[in-house]
Amino acid sequence: MSETFTIAHLSDLHLGPLPTFGMRHWTMKRALGYANWRRNRQGVHRPDVAERLIADMRIHSPDHIAVTGDLINIGLPDEYAAALGWLEALGSPDRVSVVPGNHDIYVRLRRDLGVGRWQRYMTSDDAGEVGGFPYVRQRGRVALIGLNSAVPTAPFVAAGQLGDEQLGRLALILDRLGREGRARVVLIHHPPLPGQASRMKALRDADALAKVLARHGAALVLHGHNHRRELRTVPRHGGPVLVVGVPSISMSHAHKGEALARYHLFRFTIENGATRLTLIARGLAGPDGPVVEIERLELDGAKLRQLHAGTT
Repeated sequence: MSETFTIAHLSDLHLGPLPTFGMRHWTMKRALGYANWRRNRQGVHRPDVAERLIADMRIHSPDHIAVTGDLINIGLPDEYAAALGWLEALGSPDRVSVVPGNHDIYVRLRRDLGVGRWQRYMTSDDAGEVGGFPYVRQRGRVALIGLNSAVPTAPFVAAGQLGDEQLGRLALILDRLGREGRARVVLIHHPPLPGQASRMKALRDADALAKVLARHGAALVLHGHNHRRELRTVPRHGGPVLVVGVPSISMSHAHKGEALARYHLFRFTIENGATRLTLIARGLAGPDGPVVEIERLELDGAKLRQLHAGTT
């Protein structure tokens, strides 16, 4: 008897337009981010493009939707509220899981809940679990583990960090879910491996995370941040861990070498204790073009080993 479970992965919405805001919200970083939005992002990140891809996604009826951060832009209270409305339209908290991105935790907030407004989408199923990150959501034989790599940073810095506490808890969670025979899917905003981003944009403890993944295992790691399709592996005894980055869900046309809007479908087929994984990428065929299938990969153990060896 087989079980099939499909996860839709989308990221880097950068929801616009930016709300108006007063002097009390101005910081140097927000001022620079606002200028960048006006000069660059508002012309390429279009909500109507994201909605077209989401409408296409719904046709394929995923069992769960994973959103890996950067829902907003410069951390304004009204942005968090607008993003919550967007999430509620996307799906209920039991069908949608979210992790924050660097634009979601952009500056230190004093009196606003910030990403806490999205808490229902970032909470473990088990009320007995320790709160915060990592959180764990189990859906049949698939388990989603959400990490928070976003920390407030100085202007011009978009780096992230997990910290020892999250990494230690992640190792314990991966071990437990592995013993239970779950297909473990890790969600994180920043690319999780060393060398995937420049120093100013990278995950600062990527080396430590890669070691945790190699030692404790996972079926899949999903990330955003780079606005590109990326396919990597972490070498591990028994088969590599697959690491996949998705482009922005709202990118309307070419910008700084970033890909046009896209989302991914990951179809797990679990049969007799063995798991098969299919990746289906769908997105814009061209600026203002139709949403089409761009790529389909059957990722069995042999294919993953070839990928790790650089032969695919």
